Amino acid sequence: METKPFIALACLAGASLLYSCSQPAPQEAAAPSTTRVNAMVADWQRAKKFTQAYLDSADEKTVAYKLSEKTPRSFGAQLLHLAEANYGLVKAGGGNATDMGFGTLEGKPEFVTKAAVADAVNASYDYVIASLGTLNDNQLMDTVKVELFPGMKVAMTKEAFYNKAFEHQTHHRGQATQYLRAQGKTPPQEMLF
Repeated sequence: METKPFIALACLAGASLLYSCSQPAPQEAAAPSTTRVNAMVADWQRAKKFTQAYLDSADEKTVAYKLSEKTPRSFGAQLLHLAEANYGLVKAGGGNATDMGFGTLEGKPEFVTKAAVADAVNASYDYVIASLGTLNDNQLMDTVKVELFPGMKVAMTKEAFYNKAFEHQTHHRGQATQYLRAQGKTPPQEMLF
């Protein structure tokens, strides 16, 4: 039996083993950061709690109350509009699929009681929070191009859509303050933290 091929094969196997042992173990890629997403979720959870405090300050009469005949919305309709925009803007910005959006709540007969308005509004916040929870910080920077309304085409990052929705809900919650005060009710204290 000739030993040269056997020695060559043994040397090759040994060299291969030494090479594989000298290589670092493959590393799993680090999970993308969610630091920014987590901060946004915390803000939306706080906003939900703050909006619920407005609903807690109201009674059934307040839900139907309008500041004047010229006021386009009642207190309840202000908050339903807020909820529709939570759905509509976030869905447009790449949020989870939903049938809810602009025109799905406000003016509907099933949303005239305080309990029904509160349920609808809180569900919209839950939708936003759940949609945010599917993203990481890198995905927040993805650009979305969409036609929000006929003739209104926009291109923004996903984060910008969430921020527009946040700004909108803050605006309408602020408007709700006047409805409470006009009824002699005290609006909740600001919840910055």
